[in-house]
Amino acid sequence: MKILFMGTPDFAVFSLDALCAAGYDIVGVITQPDKPKGRGYALTPPPVKVYAEEKGIPVWQPQSLRDEAFSALLGELSPELIVVVAYGKILPESVIRYPKYGCVNVHGSLLPEYRGAAPMQRAIIDGKQTTGITTMYMDVGLDTGNMILKDEVAIEENDNFEDIHDRLGKCGADLLVKTIEQIADGTAPSIPQDDSLSTYAAKIEKSDCLINFDTDARSVHNLIRGLSPIPLAFTHTPDGRLLKVLESRCEADADYSAPAGTVVSFEGGDITVACRTGAVRLLRVLPEGKGRMSAADFIRGRKISLGDILK
Repeated sequence: MKILFMGTPDFAVFSLDALCAAGYDIVGVITQPDKPKGRGYALTPPPVKVYAEEKGIPVWQPQSLRDEAFSALLGELSPELIVVVAYGKILPESVIRYPKYGCVNVHGSLLPEYRGAAPMQRAIIDGKQTTGITTMYMDVGLDTGNMILKDEVAIEENDNFEDIHDRLGKCGADLLVKTIEQIADGTAPSIPQDDSLSTYAAKIEKSDCLINFDTDARSVHNLIRGLSPIPLAFTHTPDGRLLKVLESRCEADADYSAPAGTVVSFEGGDITVACRTGAVRLLRVLPEGKGRMSAADFIRGRKISLGDILK
């Protein structure tokens, strides 16, 4: 089976690596164009491109999937199956319908829950204890195609986005190989989604990252870990400077009888902040203009005091 792989970030590398390890015929890789990164804005290739070039797989980075040039490329490569993992662009119907065995997507949720751009982050932020991977046949809707296989992954109390990203990346890679095996031998199911059960995982915006301590401690903790290590939840110190938070712990039953956002303790070298109910302990932070550091180092730098209000 001739496979064309479409993907861009680290999450997609898990699946591409699994296909290579299983010996599949990868006729090419389609990925996003290089983008400027860092302070020097140096053009940086996406992780999938780096991996594919190391493996000697041809790579293309088209600006559009809708022009004649890409249609010609499809005709030249003539894939029998297209695998899409976090590619980052919506595929036109002409591409979806092209391969003999269709387009298969590896999605980071248990569909129809969390369709959309940020399923892993949203599941953590919402306090879910379980998430997973769904492989599906793509159609013209947003993650609405018929499902093939699913596998569950537990979300532990202090797991952050990186933890779940890597766990789901491995899970998705394994499930993709099983999916292709079943497609090849004609046993792959095709299960319609129940649209009435669908939820949407919107892209993470800056406004989503502001910590609201005037809520329960569990929700604050979930937001912090769901956005760590990137893009990071943030608050502001009394002088208005940005304070991003990398790691926290939840004290759901704590009662400090203080207004939400009040710094109430430095015990154990952590910054404990009162919430509307309970409190959160901030373990690691990223102050404005500084590097990542422990809460203890931030305290020693005298950048925060008991009684300060974070907001």
